[in-house]
Amino acid sequence: MPLIEYGHTDFGENKVQEAIEKWTEIKKINLQVKLHMIGKLQTNKVKYAVRIFDYIHSVDSAKLAKKIADEQNKINKKIKVFLQINIGDEDQKSGVNKVEADQMVAYCKEIGLDLIGLMCIPPANVDPNNYFEEMSKLNKSFGFEDLSMGMSSDYLIAAKHFATYVRVGSSIFGHRN
Repeated sequence: MPLIEYGHTDFGENKVQEAIEKWTEIKKINLQVKLHMIGKLQTNKVKYAVRIFDYIHSVDSAKLAKKIADEQNKINKKIKVFLQINIGDEDQKSGVNKVEADQMVAYCKEIGLDLIGLMCIPPANVDPNNYFEEMSKLNKSFGFEDLSMGMSSDYLIAAKHFATYVRVGSSIFGHRN
């Protein structure tokens, strides 16, 4: 609440249920607050996510994109979305392979998603510069102005590569177990 009172308007959450519990009443009172889904979104939670979130940063499959499109059409709400790219081609991470990005961008537009940019999480414990540079070029190739990348440990590098959204919650709120 002190951040909202100070004028901060954008907040991220990793889990849909926590967001509903924490933000439903706050958003009713503070209409300027924008809520960002920054964690992995399961298709069975999309109905609830579309109601509470203004942005979804983790669209990582055609199935999820279609579910979001269907749900937002049911309640006549347009959510801004980012397509998650698995920039490091890591098996353990979600996201669309960069060679499939063209196809997914076209599909998201075709089904009526308000796709505003790309998102990535580079491999851990390596210099993110090359990954962020590659993401910036890929994002520009689609003509997007918004780019979601960078966290508390590397947001300055991400900003150097034109990130417009960074996730710095642990720097502000501390680490949670």
